[in-house]
Amino acid sequence: MNQFNHHHGSSLPHHRLLAYKKALALLAAVRAAQIRDAKLRDEALRAAKGTCLNIAEGAGRVTRGDKARAYAIARGECVEVVAATEIAAAAGDAVAEAAADVVAVGNELYLMLGALVR
Repeated sequence: MNQFNHHHGSSLPHHRLLAYKKALALLAAVRAAQIRDAKLRDEALRAAKGTCLNIAEGAGRVTRGDKARAYAIARGECVEVVAATEIAAAAGDAVAEAAADVVAVGNELYLMLGALVR
């Protein structure tokens, strides 16, 4: 993707999580969907960024409860990303193929986050 996705030797905990990498892929998929409706685009991008941030926060937390709370919030944000993109595609305001990728990546991430919440 870009130079920020190469975290060789990083000691930051979110760099070791596959869910964080998948969340970055979700953000990229949202951008590729080229949502034309400004409000839905803002909602989808904000939620995608929030998903990434909450996963990183959860990885940096110490207690199981704190981690689970952050991952649960990320999971809700992930669903919001998918819904905003689906709505945009249904309204003809997004690239349909890219919107389908958002759904696929979002589904994978949702399952990953479910395992982290437990």
